Amino acid sequence: MNEDGQLKRNIGFWAALSTVIGTAIGGGVFFKTPVVTQVTGSSSLTLFSWLLGGLITIAAGLTTAELSAAIPKTGGMVEYINHTYGKTPSFLLGWAEMVIYFPANISALSIIFSTQLIYLLDISMKWLIPMALVVAASITLINLCGSKYGGGFQTFTTVFKLIPIALIIIFGLFSKHGAPVPLFPIKSGQNINFLTGLGHGLLATMFAYDGWIQVGNIAGELKNPKKDLPRAIIFGLLGITVIYLFINYAFLKALPIHSIIGNENTAADAAKVIFGDFGGRLVTIGILISVYGAINGYTMTGLRIPYALSKDKSLPFSNKLSHVSKLGIPVAAALLQLVIAFVMVFLGDFNTLTDMLVFVIWIFYTMTFAATIILRKREPDMKRPYKALLYPFTPIVAILGGIFIVVSTIFTQTSLALLGLGITILGLPVYLLVKKHNESQKSSK
Repeated sequence: MNEDGQLKRNIGFWAALSTVIGTAIGGGVFFKTPVVTQVTGSSSLTLFSWLLGGLITIAAGLTTAELSAAIPKTGGMVEYINHTYGKTPSFLLGWAEMVIYFPANISALSIIFSTQLIYLLDISMKWLIPMALVVAASITLINLCGSKYGGGFQTFTTVFKLIPIALIIIFGLFSKHGAPVPLFPIKSGQNINFLTGLGHGLLATMFAYDGWIQVGNIAGELKNPKKDLPRAIIFGLLGITVIYLFINYAFLKALPIHSIIGNENTAADAAKVIFGDFGGRLVTIGILISVYGAINGYTMTGLRIPYALSKDKSLPFSNKLSHVSKLGIPVAAALLQLVIAFVMVFLGDFNTLTDMLVFVIWIFYTMTFAATIILRKREPDMKRPYKALLYPFTPIVAILGGIFIVVSTIFTQTSLALLGLGITILGLPVYLLVKKHNESQKSSK
């Protein structure tokens, strides 16, 4: 913590890059692949869904990087929305991230981690919830030791977890065993409409790609945010897209598609084909490290949201939530996030939690992409150390992708969408009450 009580700027480019990669590459690439194959029904449309998801995400990254460099403040997207649309929309984003997005990610990934550990150790499923709680709590404890340790741990897990992924890709692609993977023509499986299959496949991939934008939450702690933040987002997303395409191709080459559909152990089964029985266990361990690192990424970036909101006096008990420890960490904000995640562990399951968080966050993602165009017109003289490549094509692609995801979810999972919207809108009376309280305090002085 600095002398003025602000968070320290001690996070470098590699920690930021590993946060982008480490937060995105978690359980999604392993546990959404069975869903993508199920809804598309073919290897060609499966890979095309992953490619399209990556292209939309890259367009989103190129667009958002302009804002992250121009507005390099702790809070990330909350600050972009605030600058463009005002206090109320930015608070609702922060509220949605605080009560849905980050806790849901932490709880969903903790459930996945515990599920895989139970399979690996061959123990009773009764340990699922207790283990998930311990996993979430242990990551929070690491981050309470300081951002230097959280960032360092993120770098370590990112490097370590890429090893089994790299082995599957390298040996899987060049293996003489397995069936050929038809890439063209791009078509859906039998009895599956092409556009429906593509739409559902794209929705499934977006959770696997999600998480990269949250590196903006630690912009205030980066040593050189205007230079490092756009680079971390762009290079991170390019790497993620390539990795996802290659590893899915390796899965499809190692296993027939009917063995992948709905199979949560696809990665381990593919590794058994490539490396033998020992390889299956090795990859499961790699998945555990991958998921653990992703939980750390969401925990590290997520606890800065209630901190940023409370610094602005927008939450009840803002004085406590904005308090920073001697190690430079907002402890109360971290504990609040953990408590909400605990509740979700008891109430939700992996797919329900991930579907709801993707829907809610993409509403605000789309607003963020539009903010790039709005600010170009409204504030042409704003300092922009980085400008979105291929403007305005990239923002338009990102916006259209966001609209598609939100509208598709409303029509295909209406009750889930309404629940997410309801919890988000619930933040409005909280904001108005706190605002009224603050104004009354000012007038009484």
